[in-house]
Amino acid sequence: MKTVKIHKWFVLFSFIFLFGVSAHLYAQAIGASGELKWLRINSLHAYFSEQGAESETGGTENNNVTFSWPGQYGISQSTMRANGMWLGCKNYYDAKVDKIFPVMVTNVGPKPNEYEDRPIFDAVDFKLVGKFEHPIVAVDGELATSNTHYDVLDDIDENLPADRMILIKNHTSIGVTVTKKVYAFTQQNHENYYIYDYVLKNTGIIDNEGTTNGQKIKDFYFYLTHRYALSGEAIIPNQPTWGASNSAWGRNVVTDVMGTDPASPDYKYRAHMAWYSPHSEQPVEDDWGCPNYNDDGVLAAAKFVGFVVLHADKSAAEKSDDLSQPHTTHYQDTDSPALQRATSQYDENIMNQRYDYMTAGHAVRSQAEEVELSGLYADKWGPGIGGTTIVEGFGPYQLETGDSLHFVLAGGVAGLSRDVNRKVGGNWLLWTNHTANPTLLLPDGSETTDYNNYKKEWVLSCKDSLEKLFENALANYAAGYSIPQPPPPPKEFRVKSGGDRIQFSWSDNAASWPNFDGYVVYRSEGSVMAPKTVYKKLFECSGANVVHSYDDTSAVRGFDYYYYIQSKDDGSTNRVNPGAPLRSNMFWTLTSKPATLQRTPGNALEEVRVVPNPYDIRARAFQFGEDFQYDRIAFYELPPMCKIKIFTERGDLIWEKDHTDGSGDELWDSMTSSGQIIVSGIYILVVEVTEDIEASDDVYAARDYVDPKSKKQVYQKGDLLYKAGQRMYNKGESVFRKFVVIR
Repeated sequence: MKTVKIHKWFVLFSFIFLFGVSAHLYAQAIGASGELKWLRINSLHAYFSEQGAESETGGTENNNVTFSWPGQYGISQSTMRANGMWLGCKNYYDAKVDKIFPVMVTNVGPKPNEYEDRPIFDAVDFKLVGKFEHPIVAVDGELATSNTHYDVLDDIDENLPADRMILIKNHTSIGVTVTKKVYAFTQQNHENYYIYDYVLKNTGIIDNEGTTNGQKIKDFYFYLTHRYALSGEAIIPNQPTWGASNSAWGRNVVTDVMGTDPASPDYKYRAHMAWYSPHSEQPVEDDWGCPNYNDDGVLAAAKFVGFVVLHADKSAAEKSDDLSQPHTTHYQDTDSPALQRATSQYDENIMNQRYDYMTAGHAVRSQAEEVELSGLYADKWGPGIGGTTIVEGFGPYQLETGDSLHFVLAGGVAGLSRDVNRKVGGNWLLWTNHTANPTLLLPDGSETTDYNNYKKEWVLSCKDSLEKLFENALANYAAGYSIPQPPPPPKEFRVKSGGDRIQFSWSDNAASWPNFDGYVVYRSEGSVMAPKTVYKKLFECSGANVVHSYDDTSAVRGFDYYYYIQSKDDGSTNRVNPGAPLRSNMFWTLTSKPATLQRTPGNALEEVRVVPNPYDIRARAFQFGEDFQYDRIAFYELPPMCKIKIFTERGDLIWEKDHTDGSGDELWDSMTSSGQIIVSGIYILVVEVTEDIEASDDVYAARDYVDPKSKKQVYQKGDLLYKAGQRMYNKGESVFRKFVVIR
């Protein structure tokens, strides 16, 4: 089965619509990094470029928006600023310029290749492959999942070893073709990392037209660069945030490496990690975790990020894992000339510098050790304002024509759960502000009153979480990706706003799964995939009492609600946490369109009312929740079909809408039809009936009896009874209401 390939500009439009990134900035990113595809079906969200690596400004100019975890709290949970991939060798003959270069290095990233004579890295194959189509998720009859925009499959492969795979194939300027596969898993013990599988083959093909320049590639190095920035939600353009500005560029990130000596008694694996180090410009006494000191104390950087090597060929002929690779693990000044933009593919000075970096070996001390020895804040130590970029280089290798090399790495993010994050940050803030002294329990269970060390210890415990991620990825790779699978998500999940409840229904395809044990439904109120979103369990059933529909009768009018459903097993197959049920991932069914509670229409025009009246913007949080970013005034008890108009006190029409959904509710964001925010004052609501309305099933629910005289069904609204066909509203009738707005 083949699906239609999504155009990159459609991805662009969807990204702008869902996340508010400006068209200008994102269009620049498309130009800098080529076409992008996303993986957003587990808790780690990232885009990938057709060029093989994601250069700086690949997402937006002002903020890195990739490698975001946990994704259920927004793309602003990002940790990555830029990636790069370099290929280098010695004594390379370039037929295009008829010259032997003592050193040849071709690259994509970490800075965009924005010059005419740039290296070739445009994709000859770039597609998103899935094991199965994502579920149909609908709210009120409309598709309502971000997967509609981001999980657009080019191919389906039922034998895929992961749930999703991005395939990128690039010919390069030195005749080495790179085939990169990125695997994403949705099983909950493996959903916060990707596995990167690289095959580099000496094909001799030097461009996408198929031109060949065949020769032996001598002293070849494969080099990856990673620039991290972990301030995440603390730096969001055009929003009030709390992070130091250059933390968005990774100025204060600290990196460390492990496993450089496989003979060492403490050797476990080859990896690097990075974390947010306290920034000298923050006004708080302690900046570990980048706490929101202005609001709720939430920690923007309660996470560690990094990569672990799963396999590196010994040579083109010997395919066993070489524990001495990578040959180079180092850190570089992000603003150094070699990492900045070159002027030409043939800039020999830049190529020499880059090859020196690629072959440098291991640093005497890691950056983390250097920062600790300096006694300085990380942002005051060493390199320029861009901070450092951590690298790994594999080589040297000799590649005859047709030879290939295989490298496999896993990269991901791990840290505190959002609930623990909020609790730790909130407790710290209460102590810092001297407003309360809650009990402070450290990760080991001991109690303390040192609130700064309390927060620091929790943040540093994220290192253990990242190491667990590395272990899970290694086990997954060693098992040939044959990890236990949860039941599949329902193929369809439908949500319907109602008059006195919000209704759900879902497919039963998961019920035949081995060890199936029911479903669980979660709900968020007011927001979804945003930093302040709170997801709460709404409903659960087991395999013994399984159902495939549910009514949310606890919803309240005036609020937006978002939902997701998970299929689950009985926990018998969970190898990482025995006994814990394996669940289908929340992102398969998470709704992106709100459902709302809507009452049936009013009995008569006299019942129309404005809520609240008066409307005081200072009390907005008490009316519809503190997460609302806009004003909301409700009109209740409306006729099912009517025209709504808002006038100023002097009679100027400022807003109007046709109310046609048959409910008794309508919401207004207190903005004029031209997009202006209204000022304080007295306003007039006018409601005019636009159709004759008779009592029927389309208007109200029928009572349980039929009128014995007329033999007609009886309908009830409140204390009033209507016979079927009885006129309730007459076209042209109207009513007005005055209300007050205080800003």
